Amino acid sequence: MEALEIIDRISNGEDSFTQFKREMTDSNKLAEELVAFSNAEGGILLIGVEDNGDIVGVSPDAIGKLNLLISNTSNENVKPPVYPLTEIVEISDKKIVVINVRKGESKPYQTNKGLYLTKSGSDKRKMSSEELRRLFAESKRLFADEEVLEESTLGDLNTELFYSFLEKDDPAVLEELKQEKLDLETVLENREIFKNGSLTLAGNLIFGKKPQRFSPSFYVDCVYFDGNDTTVSNFVSKVTINGTLEQMYKESLSFVKSNLRRKQVEKDFNTQGELEIDERILTELIVNALVHRDYYIQSSVKIFMFHNRVEIISPGKLANSLTVAKIKSGISIHRNPILNSIGKIVLPYSGYGSGIKRALSLDPTIEFLNDTDKEEFKCIIKRDDSTGEANEH
Repeated sequence: MEALEIIDRISNGEDSFTQFKREMTDSNKLAEELVAFSNAEGGILLIGVEDNGDIVGVSPDAIGKLNLLISNTSNENVKPPVYPLTEIVEISDKKIVVINVRKGESKPYQTNKGLYLTKSGSDKRKMSSEELRRLFAESKRLFADEEVLEESTLGDLNTELFYSFLEKDDPAVLEELKQEKLDLETVLENREIFKNGSLTLAGNLIFGKKPQRFSPSFYVDCVYFDGNDTTVSNFVSKVTINGTLEQMYKESLSFVKSNLRRKQVEKDFNTQGELEIDERILTELIVNALVHRDYYIQSSVKIFMFHNRVEIISPGKLANSLTVAKIKSGISIHRNPILNSIGKIVLPYSGYGSGIKRALSLDPTIEFLNDTDKEEFKCIIKRDDSTGEANEH
Protein backbone atom coordinates (compact mmCIF):
# COMPACT_ATOMS: atom_id res chain seq x y z
CA MET A 1 0.00 0.00 0.00
CA GLU A 2 1.15 3.54 -0.69
CA ALA A 3 2.05 5.84 2.21
CA LEU A 4 -0.67 8.30 1.22
CA GLU A 5 -3.30 5.56 1.32
CA ILE A 6 -2.13 4.51 4.79
CA ILE A 7 -2.22 8.14 6.00
CA ASP A 8 -5.73 8.49 4.63
CA ARG A 9 -6.95 5.35 6.42
CA ILE A 10 -5.34 6.45 9.68
CA SER A 11 -7.00 9.86 9.42
CA ASN A 12 -10.41 8.17 9.02
CA GLY A 13 -9.94 6.13 12.20
CA GLU A 14 -10.62 2.51 12.99
CA ASP A 15 -13.55 0.71 11.40
CA SER A 16 -14.61 -2.79 10.33
CA PHE A 17 -11.74 -2.93 7.82
CA THR A 18 -8.95 -1.09 9.66
CA GLN A 19 -7.43 -1.78 13.09
CA PHE A 20 -4.60 0.10 14.85
CA LYS A 21 -2.10 -1.51 17.23
CA ARG A 22 0.86 0.22 18.91
CA GLU A 23 2.64 -3.13 19.03
CA MET A 24 1.87 -6.83 18.69
CA THR A 25 3.80 -9.40 20.70
CA ASP A 26 1.05 -11.79 21.87
CA SER A 27 0.22 -14.67 19.52
CA ASN A 28 -3.23 -15.18 21.08
CA LYS A 29 -4.25 -11.55 20.55
CA LEU A 30 -2.92 -11.61 16.99
CA ALA A 31 -4.86 -14.82 16.29
CA GLU A 32 -8.07 -13.15 17.47
CA GLU A 33 -7.56 -10.26 15.05
CA LEU A 34 -6.78 -12.59 12.14
CA VAL A 35 -9.84 -14.74 12.87
CA ALA A 36 -12.18 -11.74 13.19
CA PHE A 37 -11.10 -10.25 9.85
CA SER A 38 -11.18 -13.65 8.10
CA ASN A 39 -14.73 -14.37 9.29
CA ALA A 40 -15.86 -10.91 8.15
CA GLU A 41 -14.90 -9.11 4.94
CA GLY A 42 -11.14 -8.93 5.52
CA GLY A 43 -9.13 -5.83 6.44
CA ILE A 44 -5.75 -4.49 7.52
CA LEU A 45 -3.92 -4.36 10.83
CA LEU A 46 -1.60 -1.35 11.16
CA ILE A 47 1.14 -2.10 13.68
CA GLY A 48 2.93 0.98 14.98
CA VAL A 49 -0.16 3.19 15.25
CA GLU A 50 -1.82 4.29 18.50
CA ASP A 51 -5.59 3.93 18.99
CA ASN A 52 -5.92 7.72 18.51
CA GLY A 53 -4.09 7.55 15.17
CA ASP A 54 -0.66 8.78 16.33
CA ILE A 55 2.11 7.05 14.39
CA VAL A 56 4.80 5.66 16.72
CA GLY A 57 6.37 3.20 14.31
CA VAL A 58 8.02 -0.19 14.81
CA SER A 59 11.76 -0.67 15.40
CA PRO A 60 13.79 -2.79 12.95
CA ASP A 61 14.40 -5.38 15.66
CA ALA A 62 10.67 -5.57 16.48
CA ILE A 63 9.81 -5.92 12.78
CA GLY A 64 11.88 -9.10 12.52
CA LYS A 65 10.19 -10.60 15.58
CA LEU A 66 6.76 -9.51 14.33
CA ASN A 67 7.21 -11.20 10.95
CA LEU A 68 8.08 -14.46 12.72
CA LEU A 69 5.08 -14.05 15.04
CA ILE A 70 2.71 -13.49 12.09
CA SER A 71 4.02 -16.55 10.25
CA ASN A 72 3.73 -18.86 13.29
CA THR A 73 0.36 -17.50 14.46
CA SER A 74 -1.38 -17.69 11.09
CA ASN A 75 -0.36 -21.34 10.75
CA GLU A 76 -0.56 -22.62 14.32
CA ASN A 77 -3.06 -20.41 16.17
CA VAL A 78 -5.74 -20.05 13.49
CA LYS A 79 -7.87 -22.96 12.25
CA PRO A 80 -8.01 -23.43 9.34
CA PRO A 81 -4.75 -21.55 8.69
CA VAL A 82 -4.82 -18.11 7.03
CA TYR A 83 -2.19 -16.47 4.88
CA PRO A 84 -2.00 -12.71 5.48
CA LEU A 85 0.26 -10.50 3.38
CA THR A 86 2.62 -8.09 5.14
CA GLU A 87 4.52 -5.04 4.01
CA ILE A 88 6.53 -2.25 5.58
CA VAL A 89 5.44 1.32 4.85
CA GLU A 90 7.54 4.29 5.95
CA ILE A 91 5.76 7.47 7.04
CA SER A 92 7.68 10.46 8.43
CA ASP A 93 10.76 8.30 9.02
CA LYS A 94 8.72 5.80 11.02
CA LYS A 95 8.05 2.27 9.82
CA ILE A 96 4.56 0.76 10.01
CA VAL A 97 3.88 -2.94 9.51
CA VAL A 98 0.77 -3.47 7.39
CA ILE A 99 -0.90 -6.87 7.79
CA ASN A 100 -3.42 -7.44 5.01
CA VAL A 101 -5.98 -10.13 5.97
CA ARG A 102 -8.18 -11.38 3.16
CA LYS A 103 -11.82 -12.39 3.51
CA GLY A 104 -11.74 -16.08 4.36
CA GLU A 105 -12.74 -18.70 1.81
CA SER A 106 -13.06 -21.52 4.39
CA LYS A 107 -15.26 -19.93 7.04
CA PRO A 108 -15.74 -20.21 9.91
CA TYR A 109 -12.27 -19.64 11.35
CA GLN A 110 -11.38 -20.11 15.01
CA THR A 111 -8.41 -19.51 17.28
CA ASN A 112 -6.54 -22.43 18.80
CA LYS A 113 -8.42 -21.53 22.00
CA GLY A 114 -11.71 -22.32 20.25
CA LEU A 115 -12.90 -18.72 19.79
CA TYR A 116 -15.01 -17.90 16.74
CA LEU A 117 -14.84 -14.13 16.26
CA THR A 118 -15.99 -11.62 13.66
CA LYS A 119 -15.89 -7.86 13.24
CA SER A 120 -18.51 -5.58 14.78
CA GLY A 121 -17.69 -2.03 13.76
CA SER A 122 -14.13 -1.32 14.84
CA ASP A 123 -14.34 -4.02 17.53
CA LYS A 124 -14.64 -7.79 17.37
CA ARG A 125 -17.22 -10.06 18.94
CA LYS A 126 -17.96 -13.75 19.43
CA MET A 127 -20.08 -15.27 16.70
CA SER A 128 -23.54 -16.54 17.59
CA SER A 129 -24.39 -20.23 17.28
CA GLU A 130 -26.80 -19.38 14.44
CA GLU A 131 -24.06 -17.56 12.51
CA LEU A 132 -21.72 -20.51 12.99
CA ARG A 133 -24.26 -23.07 11.76
CA ARG A 134 -24.93 -21.05 8.66
CA LEU A 135 -21.22 -20.61 7.92
CA PHE A 136 -20.66 -24.34 8.33
CA ALA A 137 -23.48 -24.95 5.87
CA GLU A 138 -22.08 -22.47 3.35
CA SER A 139 -18.71 -24.18 3.61
CA LYS A 140 -20.49 -27.49 2.87
CA ARG A 141 -19.37 -28.95 6.19
CA LEU A 142 -22.91 -29.23 7.53
CA PHE A 143 -26.42 -28.89 6.09
CA ALA A 144 -29.13 -27.48 8.33
CA ASP A 145 -31.37 -30.54 8.02
CA GLU A 146 -28.50 -32.79 9.19
CA GLU A 147 -28.25 -30.96 12.51
CA VAL A 148 -28.82 -33.18 15.55
CA LEU A 149 -31.53 -32.08 18.00
CA GLU A 150 -29.76 -33.28 21.13
CA GLU A 151 -32.74 -33.08 23.49
CA SER A 152 -34.80 -35.40 21.29
CA THR A 153 -34.86 -39.21 21.54
CA LEU A 154 -36.14 -42.13 19.53
CA GLY A 155 -39.37 -41.82 21.48
CA ASP A 156 -40.07 -38.51 19.72
CA LEU A 157 -40.28 -40.26 16.35
CA ASN A 158 -43.69 -41.19 14.95
CA THR A 159 -42.75 -44.73 13.92
CA GLU A 160 -46.13 -45.28 12.27
CA LEU A 161 -45.45 -42.32 10.01
CA PHE A 162 -41.97 -43.64 9.21
CA TYR A 163 -43.31 -47.12 8.42
CA SER A 164 -45.89 -45.55 6.12
CA PHE A 165 -43.03 -43.79 4.32
CA LEU A 166 -41.06 -47.05 3.97
CA GLU A 167 -44.13 -48.79 2.59
CA LYS A 168 -43.96 -46.42 -0.39
CA ASP A 169 -40.21 -46.00 -0.64
CA ASP A 170 -38.70 -49.38 0.29
CA PRO A 171 -41.19 -52.17 1.15
CA ALA A 172 -38.39 -54.74 1.41
CA VAL A 173 -36.72 -52.82 4.26
CA LEU A 174 -40.08 -52.39 5.96
CA GLU A 175 -40.66 -56.14 5.84
CA GLU A 176 -37.23 -56.85 7.32
CA LEU A 177 -37.95 -54.36 10.10
CA LYS A 178 -41.22 -56.11 10.90
CA GLN A 179 -39.43 -59.46 10.98
CA GLU A 180 -36.75 -57.90 13.24
CA LYS A 181 -34.04 -58.73 10.74
CA LEU A 182 -33.08 -55.06 10.75
CA ASP A 183 -32.66 -52.66 13.66
CA LEU A 184 -34.86 -49.52 13.51
CA GLU A 185 -32.09 -47.19 14.70
CA THR A 186 -29.74 -48.46 11.96
CA VAL A 187 -32.37 -47.86 9.26
CA LEU A 188 -33.02 -44.36 10.61
CA GLU A 189 -29.31 -43.55 10.73
CA ASN A 190 -28.87 -44.72 7.14
CA ARG A 191 -31.57 -42.24 6.15
CA GLU A 192 -29.93 -39.39 8.13
CA ILE A 193 -33.07 -39.20 10.28
CA PHE A 194 -31.39 -40.25 13.52
CA LYS A 195 -27.83 -39.69 14.80
CA ASN A 196 -26.10 -40.30 18.12
CA GLY A 197 -29.34 -41.17 19.89
CA SER A 198 -31.27 -38.12 18.69
CA LEU A 199 -33.40 -37.01 15.77
CA THR A 200 -31.91 -34.82 13.08
CA LEU A 201 -33.78 -31.68 12.08
CA ALA A 202 -35.04 -33.48 8.96
CA GLY A 203 -36.20 -36.47 10.99
CA ASN A 204 -38.05 -34.22 13.41
CA LEU A 205 -39.75 -32.12 10.72
CA ILE A 206 -40.87 -35.10 8.65
CA PHE A 207 -41.51 -37.83 11.22
CA GLY A 208 -41.61 -36.08 14.61
CA LYS A 209 -44.57 -36.59 16.95
CA LYS A 210 -44.51 -32.90 17.87
CA PRO A 211 -41.95 -31.19 15.60
CA GLN A 212 -42.34 -27.70 17.09
CA ARG A 213 -41.31 -28.99 20.51
CA PHE A 214 -37.71 -29.09 19.28
CA SER A 215 -38.07 -26.70 16.33
CA PRO A 216 -40.35 -23.96 17.72
CA SER A 217 -39.56 -21.40 15.01
CA PHE A 218 -40.42 -23.65 12.09
CA TYR A 219 -44.12 -23.31 11.39
CA VAL A 220 -46.34 -21.46 8.90
CA ASP A 221 -48.00 -18.11 9.60
CA CYS A 222 -51.13 -17.62 7.48
CA VAL A 223 -52.93 -14.28 7.41
CA TYR A 224 -55.60 -12.94 5.05
CA PHE A 225 -55.42 -9.14 5.37
CA ASP A 226 -58.61 -7.20 4.66
CA GLY A 227 -56.92 -4.95 2.11
CA ASN A 228 -53.82 -4.78 -0.04
CA ASP A 229 -51.05 -4.26 2.52
CA THR A 230 -50.07 -5.40 6.01
CA THR A 231 -50.89 -2.04 7.62
CA VAL A 232 -54.68 -2.58 7.47
CA SER A 233 -56.37 -2.86 10.85
CA ASN A 234 -58.52 -5.91 10.07
CA PHE A 235 -57.95 -9.41 8.82
CA VAL A 236 -60.36 -11.84 7.19
CA SER A 237 -58.72 -15.00 8.48
CA LYS A 238 -55.62 -15.92 10.45
CA VAL A 239 -54.03 -19.17 11.62
CA THR A 240 -50.70 -20.55 12.84
CA ILE A 241 -49.96 -23.97 11.37
CA ASN A 242 -47.77 -26.49 13.21
CA GLY A 243 -46.98 -30.14 12.63
CA THR A 244 -44.85 -32.13 10.24
CA LEU A 245 -43.93 -30.84 6.79
CA GLU A 246 -46.80 -32.83 5.30
CA GLN A 247 -49.29 -31.43 7.82
CA MET A 248 -48.04 -27.87 7.29
CA TYR A 249 -48.31 -28.27 3.53
CA LYS A 250 -51.87 -29.66 3.62
CA GLU A 251 -53.19 -27.13 6.12
CA SER A 252 -51.49 -24.19 4.37
CA LEU A 253 -53.00 -25.21 1.05
CA SER A 254 -56.39 -25.60 2.72
CA PHE A 255 -56.14 -22.11 4.25
CA VAL A 256 -55.46 -20.44 0.91
CA LYS A 257 -58.08 -22.45 -0.98
CA SER A 258 -60.77 -21.71 1.61
CA ASN A 259 -60.16 -17.97 1.22
CA LEU A 260 -60.00 -17.83 -2.57
CA ARG A 261 -62.94 -16.99 -4.80
CA ARG A 262 -64.35 -19.53 -7.21
CA LYS A 263 -65.15 -18.44 -10.75
CA GLN A 264 -68.03 -19.82 -12.77
CA VAL A 265 -66.58 -21.16 -16.02
CA GLU A 266 -69.58 -23.04 -17.36
CA LYS A 267 -73.11 -21.83 -18.02
CA ASP A 268 -74.74 -24.41 -15.79
CA PHE A 269 -75.39 -22.70 -12.45
CA ASN A 270 -74.90 -25.94 -10.51
CA THR A 271 -71.40 -26.70 -11.78
CA GLN A 272 -68.57 -26.17 -9.28
CA GLY A 273 -66.56 -23.02 -9.98
CA GLU A 274 -62.80 -23.03 -10.53
CA LEU A 275 -60.42 -21.52 -8.02
CA GLU A 276 -59.16 -18.11 -9.12
CA ILE A 277 -55.60 -19.43 -8.61
CA ASP A 278 -54.79 -22.86 -9.99
CA GLU A 279 -54.31 -25.31 -7.11
CA ARG A 280 -51.23 -26.73 -8.84
CA ILE A 281 -49.51 -23.34 -8.52
CA LEU A 282 -50.23 -23.17 -4.81
CA THR A 283 -48.98 -26.73 -4.33
CA GLU A 284 -45.68 -26.08 -6.10
CA LEU A 285 -44.93 -22.83 -4.28
CA ILE A 286 -45.96 -23.94 -0.78
CA VAL A 287 -43.92 -27.15 -1.05
CA ASN A 288 -40.99 -25.15 -2.44
CA ALA A 289 -41.13 -22.83 0.59
CA LEU A 290 -41.13 -25.70 3.09
CA VAL A 291 -38.40 -27.81 1.47
CA HIS A 292 -35.98 -25.10 0.29
CA ARG A 293 -36.21 -22.47 3.02
CA ASP A 294 -33.13 -21.62 5.11
CA TYR A 295 -33.45 -23.57 8.35
CA TYR A 296 -30.55 -21.68 9.90
CA ILE A 297 -32.87 -18.68 10.17
CA GLN A 298 -35.19 -18.98 13.16
CA SER A 299 -38.35 -17.77 11.49
CA SER A 300 -41.61 -19.06 10.05
CA VAL A 301 -42.75 -19.45 6.47
CA LYS A 302 -45.40 -16.79 5.84
CA ILE A 303 -48.44 -16.96 3.59
CA PHE A 304 -50.00 -13.51 3.30
CA MET A 305 -53.22 -13.09 1.37
CA PHE A 306 -54.46 -9.71 0.14
CA HIS A 307 -57.38 -8.67 -2.05
CA ASN A 308 -55.08 -8.37 -5.06
CA ARG A 309 -52.41 -11.02 -4.45
CA VAL A 310 -51.07 -13.96 -2.45
CA GLU A 311 -47.50 -13.83 -1.10
CA ILE A 312 -45.57 -16.94 -0.04
CA ILE A 313 -42.45 -15.88 1.87
CA SER A 314 -39.55 -18.23 2.70
CA PRO A 315 -36.83 -17.36 5.24
CA GLY A 316 -33.48 -17.10 3.47
CA LYS A 317 -32.26 -15.73 0.17
CA LEU A 318 -31.64 -18.09 -2.74
CA ALA A 319 -28.87 -20.59 -2.02
CA ASN A 320 -25.32 -20.10 -3.26
CA SER A 321 -25.16 -18.86 -6.87
CA LEU A 322 -28.85 -19.23 -7.64
CA THR A 323 -30.72 -16.27 -9.13
CA VAL A 324 -34.35 -15.70 -10.04
CA ALA A 325 -33.43 -16.14 -13.71
CA LYS A 326 -31.78 -19.50 -12.97
CA ILE A 327 -34.69 -20.93 -11.00
CA LYS A 328 -37.09 -19.83 -13.74
CA SER A 329 -35.03 -21.90 -16.17
CA GLY A 330 -35.25 -24.97 -13.91
CA ILE A 331 -31.84 -24.86 -12.21
CA SER A 332 -31.90 -25.90 -8.56
CA ILE A 333 -29.42 -26.29 -5.70
CA HIS A 334 -30.57 -28.35 -2.74
CA ARG A 335 -30.05 -26.46 0.49
CA ASN A 336 -31.62 -29.29 2.51
CA PRO A 337 -30.65 -32.60 0.87
CA ILE A 338 -32.45 -34.91 3.34
CA LEU A 339 -35.70 -32.96 3.11
CA ASN A 340 -35.27 -32.92 -0.65
CA SER A 341 -34.82 -36.70 -0.81
CA ILE A 342 -37.60 -37.74 1.57
CA GLY A 343 -39.88 -34.93 0.41
CA LYS A 344 -40.25 -36.70 -2.93
CA ILE A 345 -42.17 -39.44 -1.13
CA VAL A 346 -44.17 -37.56 1.50
CA LEU A 347 -45.01 -34.42 -0.49
CA PRO A 348 -46.23 -33.69 -4.04
CA TYR A 349 -42.69 -32.76 -5.03
CA SER A 350 -40.34 -33.99 -7.74
CA GLY A 351 -37.07 -32.48 -6.51
CA TYR A 352 -35.85 -31.82 -10.05
CA GLY A 353 -36.15 -28.04 -10.07
CA SER A 354 -39.23 -28.17 -12.28
CA GLY A 355 -41.71 -26.71 -9.78
CA ILE A 356 -41.08 -23.04 -10.53
CA LYS A 357 -41.18 -23.69 -14.28
CA ARG A 358 -44.43 -25.61 -13.88
CA ALA A 359 -46.01 -22.79 -11.87
CA LEU A 360 -44.93 -20.21 -14.45
CA SER A 361 -46.37 -22.30 -17.28
CA LEU A 362 -49.73 -22.07 -15.51
CA ASP A 363 -49.40 -18.37 -14.67
CA PRO A 364 -46.57 -16.37 -16.33
CA THR A 365 -47.40 -13.30 -14.20
CA ILE A 366 -46.06 -14.84 -10.96
CA GLU A 367 -43.29 -12.66 -9.51
CA PHE A 368 -40.24 -13.88 -7.59
CA LEU A 369 -38.22 -11.56 -5.35
CA ASN A 370 -34.87 -12.60 -3.87
CA ASP A 371 -34.38 -10.06 -1.07
CA THR A 372 -30.76 -10.41 0.05
CA ASP A 373 -31.08 -7.62 2.66
CA LYS A 374 -34.10 -9.11 4.44
CA GLU A 375 -32.82 -12.62 3.70
CA GLU A 376 -36.11 -13.87 2.31
CA PHE A 377 -37.48 -15.24 -0.94
CA LYS A 378 -40.96 -14.14 -1.95
CA CYS A 379 -43.42 -15.53 -4.50
CA ILE A 380 -46.23 -13.18 -5.51
CA ILE A 381 -49.35 -14.56 -7.22
CA LYS A 382 -51.73 -11.93 -8.57
CA ARG A 383 -55.49 -12.01 -7.91
CA ASP A 384 -58.28 -10.27 -9.75
CA ASP A 385 -59.27 -7.46 -7.41
CA SER A 386 -61.86 -5.94 -9.71
CA THR A 387 -64.68 -6.61 -7.25
CA GLY A 388 -62.77 -5.15 -4.29
CA GLU A 389 -64.40 -7.69 -2.03
CA ALA A 390 -62.58 -9.72 0.58
CA ASN A 391 -63.65 -13.16 -0.49
CA GLU A 392 -66.52 -15.05 -2.01
CA HIS A 393 -66.67 -18.80 -1.55
